[in-house]
Amino acid sequence: MTDRKTLPADRVSPSALANTTRLHPDVVDQVEAAVKQHRVVVVGMAQNPVVKKARRLLDAKGTSFTYLEYGSYLSGWKQRLAIKLWAGFPTFPMVFVDGVLIGGAAELDELQKAGKLS
Repeated sequence: MTDRKTLPADRVSPSALANTTRLHPDVVDQVEAAVKQHRVVVVGMAQNPVVKKARRLLDAKGTSFTYLEYGSYLSGWKQRLAIKLWAGFPTFPMVFVDGVLIGGAAELDELQKAGKLS
């Protein structure tokens, strides 16, 4: 596995870093707390068909999960950006299992087909 490329800290100005850390820390704290508290967490947005697919997959298997929704295509983009920066994952849904970001709906489907999610 290759590490995700990020800018080294010495190549990010203090003001740019401050802007990133000020971007909805309350939302990031909310997601982080849910991931610590619940076995399966889906983070998504309204109107997104891929988010709905992930939720349907879990419902079909009878898997209990916590769902956090942040805006839709026309709202909440800054909240979702803060979550993306924190998680390092570019799309929604974000599915967490046992405190680990497994990916999105496609990865969730693979996990279920392999029998690794009850």
